[in-house]
Amino acid sequence: MSATASTFHSEVVNHSHALYPFALNLTRNSDDAKDLVQETVLRSLIYSEKFSSGTNLKAWLYTIMRNVFINNYRRNAKYRVVSDTTEDGERIHAYEKTAYNDGETKLTMREIENAMENISPDFSVPFMMHYQGYKYEDIAQTLSLPLGTVKSRIFFARKALQKRLTRH
Repeated sequence: MSATASTFHSEVVNHSHALYPFALNLTRNSDDAKDLVQETVLRSLIYSEKFSSGTNLKAWLYTIMRNVFINNYRRNAKYRVVSDTTEDGERIHAYEKTAYNDGETKLTMREIENAMENISPDFSVPFMMHYQGYKYEDIAQTLSLPLGTVKSRIFFARKALQKRLTRH
């Protein structure tokens, strides 16, 4: 391990104590907060080459923590909790994934596609790329547009779609 890597690791460990209150605020549970801090430190050490020296390490760690928390939340939201109506009111955790009927979703997508036909390609192309999962930066690079322009066009496409879809 080089001197800069060892310095980086010690700085991450020093900042890890300051992460706990933020983790506790996110999780509302002491054990989960400790796990979140540990996962944040681990990820920061694994991806240390992505840290740009001279930038705010503490802010970078907070960003990693927030992203880890959001990803864990989304992953856990796929599981549903069923409440038992018996007297003792136990909670039953159903860990199978729920199957959804996507018929209504397909109908909505058809309506969206029809409404998109009336929107200028300058707005609809970035919107559809974002809808398909592209990140703002990727869309900007692909379309050779500034990042702010991409975000604005997606915003205006959403507003135009909202107007068109509320009429239906």
